Amino acid sequence: MSEEKVIPGTGGEIYVPMSERSGGQSAVYFTRELSADGLLKIFERIKQALSGNIAVKLHTGEKNGPNIIPREWVKALFEKELPQAKIIETNSYYAGDRDTTEKHLETLKVNGWTFAPVDIMDADGTVMLPINGGKWFTQMSMGKTLTEYDSLLALTHFKGHSKGGFGGSDKNIGIGCADGKIGKAMIHTTPGQDDQWDISDEEFMERMTESTKAVVDHFGKNIAYINVMRNMSVSCDCEGIYAEPVVTPNVGICASLDILAADQACIDIVYAMKEEENRALKERIESRHGLRQLSYMKELGMGNDVYKLIDIDNDDKEITAKDAAKDLKPFSL
Repeated sequence: MSEEKVIPGTGGEIYVPMSERSGGQSAVYFTRELSADGLLKIFERIKQALSGNIAVKLHTGEKNGPNIIPREWVKALFEKELPQAKIIETNSYYAGDRDTTEKHLETLKVNGWTFAPVDIMDADGTVMLPINGGKWFTQMSMGKTLTEYDSLLALTHFKGHSKGGFGGSDKNIGIGCADGKIGKAMIHTTPGQDDQWDISDEEFMERMTESTKAVVDHFGKNIAYINVMRNMSVSCDCEGIYAEPVVTPNVGICASLDILAADQACIDIVYAMKEEENRALKERIESRHGLRQLSYMKELGMGNDVYKLIDIDNDDKEITAKDAAKDLKPFSL
């Protein structure tokens, strides 16, 4: 991307500590238990938002990707809590194993997503959702069947990302619900450009977040967020077996009814790690101006960056991000 397209002054490469934030406060739940039981336990804290026809948005990954949320964890969640729910996905914008519905269905089989229905939402078309207050868009093109659901669980593998700096709930929804050919192109590419990925840095964060806002506004109070801080490569799951090796320790799981609070808590935990633990992920986030995701969500009124971090492993004790980042073990497969 040319230098003149970088948006100045929004600080997407500058981390803002909790002491410098203001505004309302949300609850973020935290468990160190990285397992099916941990996922079920934290789901209890946010499941009140979900009813009716429930969609579960997760990144099902490229073929044989090593870092996606373990299938057996998600299977346990569906069997015990969400027996009628569907996994939702959209086709990819880039060429690969998921850029057509046919290839996407095969990849789902390879990766083991066979225990629940998977709705590739843009298989038969698109739908436009309005965006209120955006500066890049007034509406976003989404997978057609998104509007058939009453509530949404964003079940997110929190990790780095080659374009977004980090991939949390914002990226999972904003990119993951936009359809593969129109919506994702609106976010990534200036019309008429040869470079499919010419939009980056602060502008990309804002475009992606506006897409997320369309979905968040559509579902209103009927949406919840879970971020799994495990196998946090600097690469997204869209890179599959080509993802960079994981060097960041595993942490736990965060959940909230506030998307900004959920993503902010994960970022705060990363930044509270020791320098040798967070160096790679911090560099990826800041070099892409990924922190603009957080400040723009706040500007758009999507949530609070001030929160209470509630440790559900220890009688709901309120802890700090630094507490959550203590005594982490070096990553190992």
